[in-house]
Amino acid sequence: MALRFRKSIKLAPGLRMNLSGSGVSWSLGPRGASVGIGRRGTYLNSGIPGTGLYSRQRLSGGSASSPQTSRPGSKQMEITVSISDDGTLTFKDSSGNTIAEDLIEAAKKQQGDKIKALIQGKCDEINEQVEALGRIHEYTSPPVAHAFQPKAFAETRPVAPASKTPGFFCKLIKSCVEKVERENAKAIERHAEDAAEWERRKTEHEAAERTEAEFLDKLNAGNVDAIEHYFEAVLQDIAWPKETLVVFDMLSPGTLAIDVDLPEIEDMPNKTATVPQRGFKLSVKEMGATQVQKLYMRHVHAVGFRIAGEAFSASPKIEEVILSAYSQRPDKTTGKMEDQYLYSVGIPRAKWIAIDFGNLGQVDVVDAFTRFELRRDMTKTGVFKPIEPFE
Repeated sequence: MALRFRKSIKLAPGLRMNLSGSGVSWSLGPRGASVGIGRRGTYLNSGIPGTGLYSRQRLSGGSASSPQTSRPGSKQMEITVSISDDGTLTFKDSSGNTIAEDLIEAAKKQQGDKIKALIQGKCDEINEQVEALGRIHEYTSPPVAHAFQPKAFAETRPVAPASKTPGFFCKLIKSCVEKVERENAKAIERHAEDAAEWERRKTEHEAAERTEAEFLDKLNAGNVDAIEHYFEAVLQDIAWPKETLVVFDMLSPGTLAIDVDLPEIEDMPNKTATVPQRGFKLSVKEMGATQVQKLYMRHVHAVGFRIAGEAFSASPKIEEVILSAYSQRPDKTTGKMEDQYLYSVGIPRAKWIAIDFGNLGQVDVVDAFTRFELRRDMTKTGVFKPIEPFE
C-alpha cells in the first residue's frame, strides 16, 4: 500500500513513561540530621533547635558511650542513596564518592523505611512501564459530538479610585493642595491604564471563546482542515510509551484512512522487578520470549485502538476508519528490512459506538478488533505473519 497520505505525525514517547538511565536519587537524612564518621566511630548528628548545638548519637564503631553534644563543626556527611534500572543500590557522599560499609549500615538503620520505599518505588516504575504498554486503549475518548462550554471572563473590572480631599490645614498651603491634586491625577491615570488592560484581556478572552465555538462547529460539521488539526493535536498530546508514526488522509467524505508505523518488538521492555521481603534489594529479571511477544501483541493493538478512537472522537461526521499498522522486519528471502503490515481493520462508526467507553479496562484489546472487518495472521502467542492491508 503506497503511502499517499497528506498528513504525517511523529508521536514521540511521553515523559511520563520514561525511566531515567541513572536511576532515582534521594538524599538520606531529614533536615538538620546527618550521618557523621570520625576516629571514634559512626554517629547520627541531629540539630537541637534554637541552640546552635548538635545531639550526637553513636551508631557503630568504637566503644559504646552515652549521647553527647558538640558544637557546630563536627565532621558530618550527607549521604545520597540511588537505585539503577538493574536494581543496584549505591550510597555516595556529597562529592559522589562511594562510602564505607559501616556508613552504609548506619544509613540503613537510620532511614531503612525510606530506603525500602525508594526500592519499592523503582520496582513499581519498572513494572508500570511494562503494564502501561498494553493499557493505552483504556484512555480512548468516546465518540461524541463536541459541545461548546463557554467560560466566563473571571477578572473583575478595576474600580475607580476615590479622590483624596485636602485637609483643613492642607487647603491653606498651595503646595499641599497641588500635591493632593497630582496624586489624584496619577491615581486616575493608573486606573485608566488598568481598565484599558482589563478591556484588552476581556476582548482576547471573548475572541478566543468565539474561535473555539467556531472551530467546534466545523469539527461537528466534518470540516477536513478542522478534523486534521484536531486529530493531530490530540495524538501529539498523548504520552506514547514508544515512538510511533501516524499518517492519515480523508479518502472520501466520512472515511478516514490511517497508516501506523509501529515500534519494533525489539523496542519492548523485557524486564520485570520484585522486592524480596528481606534485605534492601530489588530483583530485576528478564521476561521470556513468549511474554515479550504477548506484550507486543497487546501493545500494537492498543495503539491502533487508541488512534482509531481519537479519529472517531474528532468529528461525528467520520463514519468509517480504515487503519493499517505495520512494522519494519527483515525479509526472510533477502534479509533486507521492509515494511510488513501486521493487521488492517475497517471500523464503521455504527459498530464502534457499541463499545462501553466507561469500562475499557474490561476490553480485551486484541479480541476487540475481531468485531470489525479484519485482516490479521497472528498466533495466540503474538507471532505475526505479514498481510496485505485494505486499500
